[in-house]
Amino acid sequence: MAAAEALAAEFEAIRPRLVGVAYGLLGSLGEAEDVVQEAWLRLCRTAYADIEDVTGWLVVTVSRLALDVLRSARVRREEYVGPWLPEPVLEDGDPADRVTLDESMSMAMLVVLESLSPAERTAFVLHDVFGLTFAEVGQVVGRTPAACRQLAARARGHVRGRAPRFAVDQDEHRKVVDAFAGACAGEDLRALLSLLDPDVVLRSDGGGLAKAARRPLHGPDRVSRFLVGVVRRYTSRQLVLAPTSVNGWAGLCGTRDGRLKFVIGLAVADGRITEIYMVTNPEKLGNLT
Repeated sequence: MAAAEALAAEFEAIRPRLVGVAYGLLGSLGEAEDVVQEAWLRLCRTAYADIEDVTGWLVVTVSRLALDVLRSARVRREEYVGPWLPEPVLEDGDPADRVTLDESMSMAMLVVLESLSPAERTAFVLHDVFGLTFAEVGQVVGRTPAACRQLAARARGHVRGRAPRFAVDQDEHRKVVDAFAGACAGEDLRALLSLLDPDVVLRSDGGGLAKAARRPLHGPDRVSRFLVGVVRRYTSRQLVLAPTSVNGWAGLCGTRDGRLKFVIGLAVADGRITEIYMVTNPEKLGNLT
């Protein structure tokens, strides 16, 4: 019993990191938690007393399981209604339940990672974000360390080429988000336009279950009018637009009658908003508070 209790305690201690690894690979918190639970069950069915490094074993097992889910999820996401966005992680709840999420796993980064192959994404996330060796990555993807190094290099180049400009500190980011919230709440088109980058893009994910733009919106004029339209739709229904932490960066949540209706993540550069990610799909908001 003592050994089992010690194992359970070790698992609980590293569980937030395991969920963070799986989430980085999948972009879905629910799927990440399912993968981590499956890894725990497999550990319990294993002769764990013979495992020298339980943490390492769990990280590799979680990663393998997540890679399997990612490969099957790609087909589902190709058939998704409208843009697919990652499930947002809000970090305002109980610290004991928080996911260990690397700062780089912003909504913007996760959207870019969706364009990588499963093997490239796995190599990049495990090595560049979580610091696994290429030998450990090879255990997950079933390739040699040299091949994994090449996978990570290709992914790195792709990320550099497609990731939005995102070179501000947390305080500057928060100031822009606060100004954005005020402009939206006041339906102030002029203020909104002043905050939006000339090449701003808005992606909204309703999954066919909630109102959302079926295609990305480009340019300050279309984006600002869409946002004002969203606010006006809720104005008579007591919309509350509140600050929150979305994947480690300042963002916003919209609630009505105490129910979460949408979450907004933003990318900021040079004092202006370059990317807006709006999640309205109730299936991606159901576990958030």
